[in-house]
Amino acid sequence: MSATPTDERPPRLAWGMYKRFLLAAVVVVLASAATVATAALLELKDDTTIFFGAGGGKSHVKAPLDGVDPGGPQTILLLGSDQRYVDIKAKNPTRSDTIILLRLDPDKGATTVLSLPRDLKVHIPGHGNDKLNAAYAIGGPALAVKTIRTLLGSVPINHVVNVNFGGFRRAVDRLGCVYTDVDRRYFNDNSPPFGGGGDYATIDVKAGYQKLCGQDALDFVRYRHFDTDLVRAARQQQFLADAKDQIGVGKLFSDRKALLRIFGRYTQTDITSSDAILRLLKLAFESARNPVQEIRFPGDITGDYVTVTAPHLAAATKRFMNATPVATPKTAAPKTTTTKKKGHKAVTTTTLPPGMQTAGTGAEDEAVQLAAKLPFSVYYPKAAITGASMLPDHSRAYDIFDGGGHKHRAYRMVFKTSLLGQYYGVEGTDWSGPPILDNPSERRKLGGRSYELFYDGSRLRLVSWRMGKSVYWVSNTLLSSLGNQQMLALARSVGRIR
Repeated sequence: MSATPTDERPPRLAWGMYKRFLLAAVVVVLASAATVATAALLELKDDTTIFFGAGGGKSHVKAPLDGVDPGGPQTILLLGSDQRYVDIKAKNPTRSDTIILLRLDPDKGATTVLSLPRDLKVHIPGHGNDKLNAAYAIGGPALAVKTIRTLLGSVPINHVVNVNFGGFRRAVDRLGCVYTDVDRRYFNDNSPPFGGGGDYATIDVKAGYQKLCGQDALDFVRYRHFDTDLVRAARQQQFLADAKDQIGVGKLFSDRKALLRIFGRYTQTDITSSDAILRLLKLAFESARNPVQEIRFPGDITGDYVTVTAPHLAAATKRFMNATPVATPKTAAPKTTTTKKKGHKAVTTTTLPPGMQTAGTGAEDEAVQLAAKLPFSVYYPKAAITGASMLPDHSRAYDIFDGGGHKHRAYRMVFKTSLLGQYYGVEGTDWSGPPILDNPSERRKLGGRSYELFYDGSRLRLVSWRMGKSVYWVSNTLLSSLGNQQMLALARSVGRIR
């Protein structure tokens, strides 16, 4: 169980988010240069004393874990809880806020990450059916591990790590914060219509690509008030991917002493020896050549629960244990038709794919207002997803600062789909090199314009284009609910103000 903190900072847990740091310590390394492995391990061997000296291992997590062969693949269970200081004072039970499995296996084609919904309906051994996070409240990490092993069957769990909100905030700040694409405005002050008078976490994070630090980053990845457990998991995985892409191995290594102190103070784990830590780091280095593959949990929202069928769960488990790199799919461009009337020039139009329609005037009207505040052209979509609506109160023009502190202008247009918690958007900025556009999966020329395509597995996550020194992109929803042809059609449909 969690040790009671002696100060009034939000106490232990939020590893689901703080996993972004160990995964930034592990996953960032995975995506970075493995050439530093030998030197790093030699120096880190001495630095593990910092971790234990700061408290790491003192709050030892005891759980029924599977053994692991030296040098063999490992599955790590990352736990975070929703415990706050007020819960400690009231002696409220602690529930695991985030539950994530990470599989390190250098012999496979990828390193896999699987988020388990905290509201997943499961059988808790000895306690009947309940939500997955109730297992932690009843029996701590030990019962959580036992429940997950019962659920997943063939998936071994070799290590468990438990971290708190304070550690996540401090690690994100120490690493210089993270640029991420915020799909819409997140706001709650517990007053109607945003809070309904409850005791939910407060938040005020506006839409648009931006740098998130400490508390705002924590609020963003924890939020679930007006969406679902599945959407929140996707938001957390997006933040993880952005952190992995932006935080280099050099930063981790040069600042390792301070980061290890954060780990030691805020982390509880079964890993209690320097040798075990070094084995894990060595495995991470050996996995560096592999991409990180996020396995989407195939659940459905059923009342207050997330449910999953046995075949769907088995398929997800198989993908988790047997990762293969996903090749960039070849997405067909939306069809075009050419018509010619007597005495007129030929006119070429793009045929919208199923589930799309011509947009109304709302997006153009909003673009006109945004253009009045910006020194560059504003693009807006002339097509829309069927049933979607533009949200003027979420859309905005704003300032964004690059890594060198230079100010740029940007705008975001937000569109809500008919699916709960699913928003897509159009972004533009005169910052010509935002990190989100660093590594396109593919470049393609369509209709006279050059596009950069960014995939998440087989789905298009972003479609971007450039005009002069400005860049623009269309963002998919957090669950990538827009199809590839729909994403391309949105990008090709854009009109321009100025």
